[in-house]
Amino acid sequence: NFKNKVIVIQFTGSWCSVCRREMPELEKKVWQRFKNDDFILIGIDTKEPEEKVDVFIDKIGVTYPIAYDPKGKIFSDFTIEGAGVTRNIVVNKRGEIVYMTRLFEEKEFNSMIKKIEDLLY
Repeated sequence: NFKNKVIVIQFTGSWCSVCRREMPELEKKVWQRFKNDDFILIGIDTKEPEEKVDVFIDKIGVTYPIAYDPKGKIFSDFTIEGAGVTRNIVVNKRGEIVYMTRLFEEKEFNSMIKKIEDLLY
């Protein structure tokens, strides 16, 4: 149930080098810090079979939930054709998209964390 929660949707793929750098930071600085009844972080792995995703997640070591998008349908709902996969979408408690990141850049990542803080506290 996602009603009245702050949600971060993180798109990823095992083939994405930027994602592999970002995911441990999301685990430590976002998931471990904010996880509670008012917050959820969901990773969505796109265009890969479940078996490959499971191996990838075990190797990276994240504990936040990962959903499977083997055909890239969910990802394509948020992007244009050919867009890069590394992105985070922050949704407020009313279900509105309020922040989006692209790639993994420290200033933007820290701004996303500030946005999450503002929404939760």
